[in-house]
Amino acid sequence: MRYLLLLLACLTLATSFAQEDLPKTTVDTTFFTKVDSLYREDQFYVGINYNLLTNVPKGVRQNGFSSGISAGFLRDMPLNEKRTFAIAVGAGLSYANYRQNLVINEEFGTKNYEIVDDADLSKGKIEQFFIDVPIEFRWRNSTPTSYKFWRIYTGFKVQYAIYDRSKHEGIGFSYSVTNNKDLNKLQFGPYIAVGFNTWNFQAYYGLNPMFKNVTVNNESLKMKTLNLGLMFYIL
Repeated sequence: MRYLLLLLACLTLATSFAQEDLPKTTVDTTFFTKVDSLYREDQFYVGINYNLLTNVPKGVRQNGFSSGISAGFLRDMPLNEKRTFAIAVGAGLSYANYRQNLVINEEFGTKNYEIVDDADLSKGKIEQFFIDVPIEFRWRNSTPTSYKFWRIYTGFKVQYAIYDRSKHEGIGFSYSVTNNKDLNKLQFGPYIAVGFNTWNFQAYYGLNPMFKNVTVNNESLKMKTLNLGLMFYIL
């Protein structure tokens, strides 16, 4: 036991001296973040909006909240060294509905249009699904290290309707019409998105009418669309 204790004591002392004799070094663990000077901004988008009808004939009224949603991808292509100016081309999908009192029904392949009183209508809407192709010119005061910046994006959007449905229910009737050939499948118009950081106001105005060659009460149906809402961008 004495020899064992003596051996442990010698090992402890030897370890202590060895630790003292070791050179002391300091390791610098500084990390560097690489700045991407060739960044691209706002390549994914999601929008929500309120849909308005313009150029409506006498008696046609919107009678509820007409909503819309859109989402897609835009290829950001900077034009200058600071990357504050750019153009973007993309593709996306969108949905829009319009709640109003213009009743559409179909009999023997013929569409009939009638303006009814709101009191006689419990449900009335036209909804459409589109493929969108936007192209826009962009200005922003972004930097490679900041994701909070002002932006003004303006452009032109072409939409192609891949599905549409109108549904109207009221006292003594219930109509549902899909893929109405009287609707213009091709829609187009200018738009703008303005904002800072997360919150961006957007507006779109359709240049061509929703319907083609349709008359209601001897008045040509020239309704157009105006969409107002918010746009959210994702890198």
